[in-house]
Amino acid sequence: MIRDELAQARARPHIVAMSNTPISRVPALRLVGGGPPDAVQPAGESLVIDREVDALDAYSRLTVDIAERLSPCVVRLDILGADGRRSGSGSGVIVSPDGLVLTNSHVVHGKHNARAITVDGRSLTARTLGDDPDTDLALLRIEENTPLVAARLGDSSKLRRGQLVLAIGNPLGFDATVTAGVVSALGRSLRSRTGRQIDDVIQTDAALNPGNSGGPLVSSAGEVIGINTAIIQGAQGICFAVSSNTAEFVLSEIIQHGRVRRGYIGIAAATAPTPRRVVLRHGVDQATGASITGIEAGSPAAESGLLTGDIVLSIDGQPIFGVDDLVRALGGDVIGRTIAFDVLRRSDRRRFWVGPRERKAA
Repeated sequence: MIRDELAQARARPHIVAMSNTPISRVPALRLVGGGPPDAVQPAGESLVIDREVDALDAYSRLTVDIAERLSPCVVRLDILGADGRRSGSGSGVIVSPDGLVLTNSHVVHGKHNARAITVDGRSLTARTLGDDPDTDLALLRIEENTPLVAARLGDSSKLRRGQLVLAIGNPLGFDATVTAGVVSALGRSLRSRTGRQIDDVIQTDAALNPGNSGGPLVSSAGEVIGINTAIIQGAQGICFAVSSNTAEFVLSEIIQHGRVRRGYIGIAAATAPTPRRVVLRHGVDQATGASITGIEAGSPAAESGLLTGDIVLSIDGQPIFGVDDLVRALGGDVIGRTIAFDVLRRSDRRRFWVGPRERKAA
């Protein structure tokens, strides 16, 4: 039948290009989808369309596969107050078969108990193991001895802009919702509720809504590469996730110590320019540093001899360009050590040795 239609189509005059092009140069034409003789298009163009359809089908199969594999790892968290009533909700992702669940600190909001609702409808008891507002991350554990499917944390340092990602969560009470997008940017920074800067934040256009907080951002390899945390109200397609490498660090600290440890030296500081004459005199290759604006009595900084007005240039060999670098340099690994602070004091460059202590929880 198609052969008869093709013969009729070739006999129709309108199929030949109405130009001076010799018939031998007219592109080959083919029927599409067994339609009528009028439904013709260049064979090369059809080949491109076929390839695009194949690519879309492959993308669809990939997203379906990831959603089916990861959805059982995602739970809805109903946070319980002291009276046992629900005080809030969000999403979480199971990251170990024994029931460890990562979510956002602002989802837990200082509470100790929660109900974790799985995709198959089980309501499980969960308690908070640790809460780190500085990174907006928290870790819970499901207490029931029941089979659980765990997701794997990927290496967020290997991400590239434009990479496909999925966000899975429970926005506005709609359980197990999947949205797709790309990695829009890497290395963003956000301010946490404590005022501390969260580094290495992933920006994505995968749609997030209230209730998505704490759910996973998943790579095309099916690995969790971020914990969804924030959106910009009034904007479209500008959403953020704390990177999986940050989440893995926080998880490790909470499991080992029950908290995320950070160093304390007892100063207040602000980003400030380095005086040009001093920069030229000492060959300092940085235009800004962290200027000490206050020192607590009896603190490690006071005991070391640091003074108000000193501009910190480096800590333990790491350049300090501002207060955010200063905060980052005082991680848990400096606690109990004596480390070098290189500072500018008036027109002199000096070194002081400081022994950070562990910062007390706020």
